[in-house]
Amino acid sequence: MAERVGVDHQRLQQFITSSTWSYVAVRRRLAKRAVDVVTPDAWVLDDTGHEKDGDASPGVARQYTGTAGKVTNCQIAVSVHAVTDTCSAALNWRLFLPEGWDDDCATGIEAERVAVRRARCAIPAGEGHRPKWRQALEMIDELAEWGHTPPVVVSDAGYGDNAGFRGELADRGLSYVMAVKASTTAHSGDAVPVTAAYSGRGRRPVPRYPDPPSALRELALGAGRGSLRQVTWRQGSKKTAGNPTAKMTSRFLALRVRPANRDIPKDADGSLPECWLVALLRTSPPARQSASVLTGLRFSRSPSSLSPPHQPRAAVSGRAFSPST
Repeated sequence: MAERVGVDHQRLQQFITSSTWSYVAVRRRLAKRAVDVVTPDAWVLDDTGHEKDGDASPGVARQYTGTAGKVTNCQIAVSVHAVTDTCSAALNWRLFLPEGWDDDCATGIEAERVAVRRARCAIPAGEGHRPKWRQALEMIDELAEWGHTPPVVVSDAGYGDNAGFRGELADRGLSYVMAVKASTTAHSGDAVPVTAAYSGRGRRPVPRYPDPPSALRELALGAGRGSLRQVTWRQGSKKTAGNPTAKMTSRFLALRVRPANRDIPKDADGSLPECWLVALLRTSPPARQSASVLTGLRFSRSPSSLSPPHQPRAAVSGRAFSPST
């Protein structure tokens, strides 16, 4: 960069790392440039680990990162990417600060040690530990202030299993397709709360669902094979004699469900909000086993329509809209 703009490398490095210039305007222009060039089909939320040997880099700690697939000494960056099937560009990003880098999360001598580490790395006083999903919301809100709205927000289960995060996106009127665990529970879409008769003593009963929620896997399998629909969700690159067009086709299931969680606000009648449960059925090769595997479970919500999700490739796997694609 220094050679291209015709300046001294050391002076440019000092300007970037030490000078008190505002980077917001630069990021705003980069985000606009990325959106104009990519014309994204979706925004992907992701966090990437950067492995480190020492403990001096800001935010470094022993923590899990999918980059290494294990707990290791690393920094973690949370980011929002504009993506299509063929390209990706970062729109916004944040450095994740673990609790060990927040002096408000420590006491006594440990708090003093944390303060020294923060001062050494020039971490601003207002920057503390926040969950990654909170940082993701901050970035989405900042991009909204810059005039950008996501076509659909996509993420893995690290974000999708957080009911509070999904609720925040819904409150903003944003569509999303998010991975969830098969053990996550929900009621079927046609489940209706029932109010028990008042006995005349104590508090009046409130509406409740008569049956406990079921795991998403049970709901999906209970729908039966007749509910599956074959969808071509992506154009591949490997052509074969059996698939000369390299189209990627799978069988999908879409069900209306009501996710069950104490953190999800209920309507006045006691009902939980609806969304789509999208699942992919993979069939293993006969040489290996004959069973079919239900995978790729996603919650999908579009505030403008109650029709099935219009982007099934977002539900098939994390790679469908991965920043590395």
